[in-house]
Amino acid sequence: MNTTSTHDERMAKMSFATVYPLYITKVEKKGRTKEELHQVIEWLTGFNNKKLQELIKDKVSFESFFKQAIINPNAHLITGMICGYRIEEIENPLTKQVRYLDKLVDELAKGRKMEKILRG
Repeated sequence: MNTTSTHDERMAKMSFATVYPLYITKVEKKGRTKEELHQVIEWLTGFNNKKLQELIKDKVSFESFFKQAIINPNAHLITGMICGYRIEEIENPLTKQVRYLDKLVDELAKGRKMEKILRG
């Protein structure tokens, strides 16, 4: 299932600061912690807690968020379905990166072991 250009544009413009509290709520409801969420985000993007808080405060878009990120070289190992899309089939690089993050958060919330979430 390929994304549409409208879908890709909407993802690019979405504010990370808007989605971040939803990530926290999702993982905490399932007994995981904010610190574990930060560990997952840092693994994918290279952002430490200080940088992450700065990006949230600045209300950066996902486009800006991922432009500043250093994507983990093992991110390509993140596969499967998320939000109705098969990650490995998404062609738009930014949309794929957003879905990588969504998938990692989903795995964290589902109780997957951290060493499995942080591939490689």
